[in-house]
Amino acid sequence: MYKNRQIVMLFFAFVVLSFPGTSKAANKTLDAIVGNGSAALWRDPGDIASRNLFYGSGGKEHQPHAPFTFIKEDLDGTNPKFEVRDRDGVKWKVKLGEETRPETVATRFVWAVGYFTDEDYFLPSFRAENMPHHLHRGQNLIASDGFMRNVRLKRSLKGEKKIGHWRWRHDPFTGTRELNGLRVMMALINNWDLKDVNNAVYEEKEPGEPQPKQVYMVSDLGASFGTTGRSVTRAKSKGNLNSYSHSKFIRKVTPSYVDFNVPTRPALIHLVELPAFIYRLQLRWIGKRIPREDGRWMGQLLARLSPDQIRAAFSAGGYSAQEVEGFTRVVEFRISELNQL
Repeated sequence: MYKNRQIVMLFFAFVVLSFPGTSKAANKTLDAIVGNGSAALWRDPGDIASRNLFYGSGGKEHQPHAPFTFIKEDLDGTNPKFEVRDRDGVKWKVKLGEETRPETVATRFVWAVGYFTDEDYFLPSFRAENMPHHLHRGQNLIASDGFMRNVRLKRSLKGEKKIGHWRWRHDPFTGTRELNGLRVMMALINNWDLKDVNNAVYEEKEPGEPQPKQVYMVSDLGASFGTTGRSVTRAKSKGNLNSYSHSKFIRKVTPSYVDFNVPTRPALIHLVELPAFIYRLQLRWIGKRIPREDGRWMGQLLARLSPDQIRAAFSAGGYSAQEVEGFTRVVEFRISELNQL
């Protein structure tokens, strides 16, 4: 009976996939955002070999400094988060859970090749003053002495304002080498959680510029370095060396295009959440039919990274020496595959 129900639900899911999934209202929202200033997705990274992948886009000078003071809890998304202020008066968003290490690492690679990212830092041990007696989420991750293990801190930048989300199918960069390169990067790091809500548009005002610039980025990279799709367990799907090393990177190569294996469909157990299951099925196009020359372009950028830089990125995420070496080997092999396209 259960197996028959699965078959029926799968059939229904694929029928739904035959209908377009984007509304006119969504397009209007994006058009309004784009119309307010210049849009940027990528910038020339310059000398990639000199980039410090341990500290990432914020550099050593922007890293957080204790003591921290609790401000408020953030209930957006699915992971426990709250805001704090450090000794220098800088606001940070603290994330707990299994995404903290892979997200920190992912920002290093995405930034290294020229894309915009948050300024993320990983702390193996963290404590904040004035913490409430009970959080709505993540209370089990706080020890009795108030310390939290393996946290990610995202810096709040002055002059930066989030103005909305952008959609993979409807953005100012569709068909460009830069957007295709970003799709390649999502496959490289096995980021399978490519929901539009995980993409952000920020407005930045540079001194001397007449209009603010709109920066487009993938703002949530936590579902990386694990399986190629939503797995049965969260532990396997994010920051899991065994899952990452055994996953397939390139699915198919034609004379003109390359298909990557990310994202794949969720594990069938998630059919119980049918709308979300169907939505994730609709995301699989993101890794498909990418021009080979765009994949090779991204491979050439990544090839400028040294093995030590790659190791530094994983070290920034708090992985053990053995895990760092394992992840590094997989990334190096994937870069070589891109350069063979």
